[in-house]
Amino acid sequence: MSGHSRTAVGAADNLTAGKAVGAAVIGNVLEWYDFSVYAYLATILAGKFFHSENPTTALLATFAAFGIGFVVRPLGGILIGRMGDTHGRKAALLLTIFMMAFGTVLIGLLPTYESIGILSPILLVACRLAQGFAAGGEWGGSTAFIVEWAPKNRRGFFGSFQQASVAGGLLLGSAIAALCSTLLSAETMEAWGWRIPFLLGGALIPLGIYMRRNIDETPAYREAVAEKAAAPTRQEEGNWTLAGRAFGFTILWTVSYYVMLNYMPTFTQAHAGLSRTEALWSNTIGLVVLVVAVPLMGMLSDRIGRKPLLLGCCIAFIFLTYPLFMMLLSGGGLGTVILIQIIFAVMIAAFSGPGPAAISEIFPTASRSTYMSTGYSLAVAIFGGFAPYIATWLIAKTGSPIAPTYYLIAAAILSTLVILRLRETAHSDLN
Repeated sequence: MSGHSRTAVGAADNLTAGKAVGAAVIGNVLEWYDFSVYAYLATILAGKFFHSENPTTALLATFAAFGIGFVVRPLGGILIGRMGDTHGRKAALLLTIFMMAFGTVLIGLLPTYESIGILSPILLVACRLAQGFAAGGEWGGSTAFIVEWAPKNRRGFFGSFQQASVAGGLLLGSAIAALCSTLLSAETMEAWGWRIPFLLGGALIPLGIYMRRNIDETPAYREAVAEKAAAPTRQEEGNWTLAGRAFGFTILWTVSYYVMLNYMPTFTQAHAGLSRTEALWSNTIGLVVLVVAVPLMGMLSDRIGRKPLLLGCCIAFIFLTYPLFMMLLSGGGLGTVILIQIIFAVMIAAFSGPGPAAISEIFPTASRSTYMSTGYSLAVAIFGGFAPYIATWLIAKTGSPIAPTYYLIAAAILSTLVILRLRETAHSDLN
């Protein structure tokens, strides 16, 4: 790049940049709250929407519906990502927040299987498809938006707020579910209390819409559009190769997120002896640590580089996952579970802090949203969205609750191989 990012962002007013990043972060928190709260209420939803005499079968069906939301994420990533590259990051972000709100509120209003039979799970899957399509475009759009606003020497720190906001959405979902479980009786939660988190997600959306409608387009994007208009015949090559790198880069990132942050409340209830309320609060504590640690790791990556932290996370998952899960299953109680979830949170933060900047730095600005969204969303769809289902299935097939560790370790090995081949980009200009 010719100094494109350095000149554009250097000229941008710091207050405007802060407002723009703040808007993206708030909208991201609300969207990922909406998308993730489903997983925290999975044990209740299984009985409400999937008719089966076998609780494990019903839970598998519930997590399959959770995973269905990820099947359309690549399509959302391609179409909404393309919209972000052709019509601007702001337009794409507004579309995703409307679609996510629509799917979430509908889940909160759906009749159960007892009321309308097979139509109930069909409608639930339709809602998850709408959410998944929106999520596919949201991640790449918000990541590109935040990183493109960042000064050259602070992209890791700025970009880390994208992941902090994702974790913040998961935290908000876990906390609201835990709060409802604490304040309402088990009978009330089963009857109608489970609807509150979904309906509340819709009530929070206007704040994100207001913020996003009053933000400016990124300076880097505006300059890339001007350059493209000046040279309309220029062809960009190798974008699909770059998307393939983003795909491999994302594997551990997504598997660790959806096993350790979405599936864990279900796992600790079933295998670590925690009650529903204890499992949700334990998960919430781990998420608090993650939200705090991610920006610190992003800031550290601006100093020492992206690759040391990314590879450190991969190595930690390869060697520590099995013994930490053994400790989870040792019967140590709530305190042990909280400690282990904090350790995993710090491990994930080592990837999630530098991750948004590192994956953005792979791509040129003119096609960043499309191809980054595509590579990332494909990895999430294949490896992440069905992670709770795969973990549950592995345990059912092997009869061993330690089985999910093999999935995490395999994901860490694959991402290690990809990251080793990436060049260090922490101190380079955006392309």
